[in-house]
Amino acid sequence: MRVLMTGGGTGGHVNPALAIAQVIKENEPDSEIAFVGTPRGIENKLVPAKGYKLYHVDVMGLRRSLSLKNIKAAYLALTSPAKAKKIIKSFKPDIVIGTGGYVSWPVCKAAAKMGIPTALHESNAVPGMAVRMLSGAADRIFLNFEKAGEGLNCPEKLMVVGCPMLGKFSDTSKEEARKKLGIPDSVKCSILSFGGSLGAEKVNEAVLALMKNYTGGKEDIYHTHATGAIEKEIAFGQFREMGLDKYKNLELLEYIYDMPDRVAAADIVICRAGALTVSELSLAGKCVVFIPSPNVTDDQQFKNANVLCEKGAAEILRETPELPAKLTELVAKLCNDESRRQEMEQKIKAFAVSDANQRIYEEAKRLVKEHKNKK
Repeated sequence: MRVLMTGGGTGGHVNPALAIAQVIKENEPDSEIAFVGTPRGIENKLVPAKGYKLYHVDVMGLRRSLSLKNIKAAYLALTSPAKAKKIIKSFKPDIVIGTGGYVSWPVCKAAAKMGIPTALHESNAVPGMAVRMLSGAADRIFLNFEKAGEGLNCPEKLMVVGCPMLGKFSDTSKEEARKKLGIPDSVKCSILSFGGSLGAEKVNEAVLALMKNYTGGKEDIYHTHATGAIEKEIAFGQFREMGLDKYKNLELLEYIYDMPDRVAAADIVICRAGALTVSELSLAGKCVVFIPSPNVTDDQQFKNANVLCEKGAAEILRETPELPAKLTELVAKLCNDESRRQEMEQKIKAFAVSDANQRIYEEAKRLVKEHKNKK
């Protein structure tokens, strides 16, 4: 197959696209795959690193406040479909697959108008603007959450497949992972917390308060926290000022490079609620406390986490001034309530889809075959 992937701006859009490309290559090594992104997004780092050609279409979103940048955004919205059409004519894809972000709109719109099979993937619980705008033109819309279909008026096009992922979470047992990481046998509750690769100031503050007021010094608890790159210096300084560096059961890192093993070892995970993170932890079957980012468009992270919370499969805490106290209280309860943790572990597994990548590949292949048979 010749496949043109498009999605950009954030890792949440780019990584699912890379995962889809990977499964296509695994099944059809001779496939030709290229990507279309914006000149500014993280795709410029991630896509070339995987060896794929990356085309550019400049497009940007409208700002809600009055801004001169809206003039540029409107201009790009008018000109970007023509640029996308040129790329499509040059590459000659059998199918175009969009994974969200502003760049998906002109590329998928142009492909649909040219009669090329077009598919979309929506990772979040509530569809983003690009997917909503393209829902009428696309041939198939893959969903991570069934709930996302409520925001789209095209039930015949929807297919719940889960979230495509790069790589797999470790099959290592909790016991094996703890041994590998050097977590003592005396530990009854292992906690893993992080706020993302760059870090999150409010998450770091709340977790440091948790360490100071509850987990620090408890021999039956082991707590690992990743500060993120931007917040590293501040968080490490606060860690030392609070005297937390004297506790052997606390581990402060900038970044977690061995996430599968860390997750496998954990009894409780505290983190943001990006779609990929939610999907990974569902597959891992973990007791999770989500602290959704308040800085995401349409409050998507809260909506992702709330799908699980409504079923008793996870806990949510908002980023408010009361977060440090609430997090400490909640984690203390969970550490002392193994039955509740086990209940959450079982319920979150109901949201797991282990073969999302293959499902998407099979349907993409079917769409291409169906299109060729119509010619």
